[in-house]
Amino acid sequence: MRPEDETSRSEFEAFLRFGGLGPDEVHRIRLDKSPVPEIDLQEYSAILAGGSPFDVSLAEEKKSLVQKRIERFFIELFDKVVPLDFPFLGACSGNGHLGRYCGATISNTYTEPIGMATLTQTDAGRLDPLLKDLPQTFFGFVGHKEACDQTPPGAELLLTSQLCPVQMFRVKKNIYAAQFHPEADAREFALRIEVYKNSGYFPPGQAGELIAAIKDAKAPVPNEILRRFVKRYRS
Repeated sequence: MRPEDETSRSEFEAFLRFGGLGPDEVHRIRLDKSPVPEIDLQEYSAILAGGSPFDVSLAEEKKSLVQKRIERFFIELFDKVVPLDFPFLGACSGNGHLGRYCGATISNTYTEPIGMATLTQTDAGRLDPLLKDLPQTFFGFVGHKEACDQTPPGAELLLTSQLCPVQMFRVKKNIYAAQFHPEADAREFALRIEVYKNSGYFPPGQAGELIAAIKDAKAPVPNEILRRFVKRYRS
């Protein structure tokens, strides 16, 4: 969902690196490019959806044609995924698309600045296969202008944080969404800070300060969550 070649490629490579996936195991689809192919779920084991500079809470008249096409794609995709309980993991923007589809309000009420957030497991999270036996609290890379105002109806809240109550939720048994970035590391976030410094996440003049603040940051637990998802569904 990233229209910049540099960030799109880097994010894809990060999903492979931290998911433990080889290039021959995945089919990459850039939703910013037209035409978007039809998806036959029988050809796949699972779906990973990353982030985007587009905000689903933006007024319809302000959305670009590319953004509208991406949003239509996700509505049609979830029309297939949700009834089948097909394995899905959406990060950041993927979280917003799934949350809105499932009935949550998406707004800028619970924005989080670029950096690290302390994520805390709920009771349901401690029992979930992707989180079981992981630390009760841990750090994750965050940075977003919008988020779910509440857990979608019928979903299980798995992770929360002080500034953003809905950090991770599960629909049915196999459909997941995370507001944080399980694929990120300091190098990946430094690139995004530089590329998106004029996109409204923070004052452009703060880019260097933000990069310096996260240069030694590590988020091994979110990376492990991504690996567990891949391991659980890859076959």
